[in-house]
Amino acid sequence: MCVLSDESKTVSFTEFVTLFETGLRQSLTATFGVERGKDAAAEALAYGWEHWDRVRAMDNPGGYLYRVGHDRARRAFRRSVRLPGVDSGRLPWVEPSLPKAVASLPEQQRIVVALLYGYQWSMSEVAEYLGVAKGTVQTHAERGLARLRTKLGVEL
Repeated sequence: MCVLSDESKTVSFTEFVTLFETGLRQSLTATFGVERGKDAAAEALAYGWEHWDRVRAMDNPGGYLYRVGHDRARRAFRRSVRLPGVDSGRLPWVEPSLPKAVASLPEQQRIVVALLYGYQWSMSEVAEYLGVAKGTVQTHAERGLARLRTKLGVEL
């Protein structure tokens, strides 16, 4: 959860990072790939530190810092998303073409699919974090999974 209650808006930046850094990193990694996502999360947290008095007063500081990281990373990385390859010798087994198929999804579908199925977030958590309706998350998930099935040649 990325929303601070009115009573919680007095938390320190360190406490905020403890609560929200993982979610911020995971969501930006889902957006830009591992290395770029980590860099974007670090940029967003640096911005949060610099502007903490204003950021902590927001209703959704985690979502705001996601947008900050997203915008900065998008400006810095105008190239395609790079997800790590699959080591075929490791368990659990993963379809080797899955990273490329996921990387080729439209951004919103890729983010939703990665957060829901890669990081096991709930639809409500994804909707809250991205600042969209739960139905929007469900639509992106359904369309993203349908595209993945098509690209991977998987039928239901």
